[in-house]
Amino acid sequence: MTAPPVVRGTAAWKYFGDFRDALLSGQVLVLQVAHPVVAAGVRDHSDYTADPWTRLMRTVASLSIYVYGGTAGARVEAARLRSLHRSFKGFSDGRRYSALDPAAYAWVHATLVKAPVDAQRFFGVPLSGPELEEYYAQMCGIGRLLGVRERDLPPDWAAFERYYASVVAGFAANPTIDTLFETVRTARKPVGWLPDSWWRPVGGLQVFLIRATLPPSFRSQLGLQWTERDQRRFDRFAACVRLASTPIPAGLRTAPMRWTGKLNVWFRAHPRVYRALIRGEGPGAAPGTFT
Repeated sequence: MTAPPVVRGTAAWKYFGDFRDALLSGQVLVLQVAHPVVAAGVRDHSDYTADPWTRLMRTVASLSIYVYGGTAGARVEAARLRSLHRSFKGFSDGRRYSALDPAAYAWVHATLVKAPVDAQRFFGVPLSGPELEEYYAQMCGIGRLLGVRERDLPPDWAAFERYYASVVAGFAANPTIDTLFETVRTARKPVGWLPDSWWRPVGGLQVFLIRATLPPSFRSQLGLQWTERDQRRFDRFAACVRLASTPIPAGLRTAPMRWTGKLNVWFRAHPRVYRALIRGEGPGAAPGTFT
């Protein structure tokens, strides 16, 4: 499968960085840590519960480079991530695990592939068949740059959906998912000046969106209730987002993520400036983190 380059107007360019994707960020995290290897790695090596906003900024910076940083930028970021994760090892349930376990590594990429498609299905206009095939080919190309083995990437979108459903069907609740939900509910304000009355509903909304957008079978597996009233609330919310955002040109919907990618590629070429501003070596480069 030959991947067309990610340039203006192509499917990955239009959809991967759409700001509506952020509405599925909680769902993506839950599905990632549902994988037992990812759950163990996050439990043993992540600092996100203590500082979720720094962790989020580093993750967004890294993701932006994959699609919007150009091939060279993606290669550099892929090498950095694999080097960072090489030391993330341990034992879980008596078995040794590695953050670079091929199946777990492919699953994390799969959740990032699926989320923009789901975001359009829930909050925008679903991708057409040709768009899906182009988008999937491009994301497979990015996956190969990141070190996902070609045999771990299904050959087309239909096969990918079957793979995705089969992996989710094998998941069960775990303590890392419980910790993630608690962190979402209780995360401190990102900035001190934000009024408490504005911030308090955010955690509840994020948990609601997780419940709304998780695959129904896994939602039931986690014991998360979902009623007809909940569905009507979500349908109204989705309709409002769709009405407000669909007329916005794709270039504007993706602008924050695209410029984040370009800025971080520039920082890679000027590390002294980055260190002076951020006091770090790059997004996600701090030791003891699990991206």
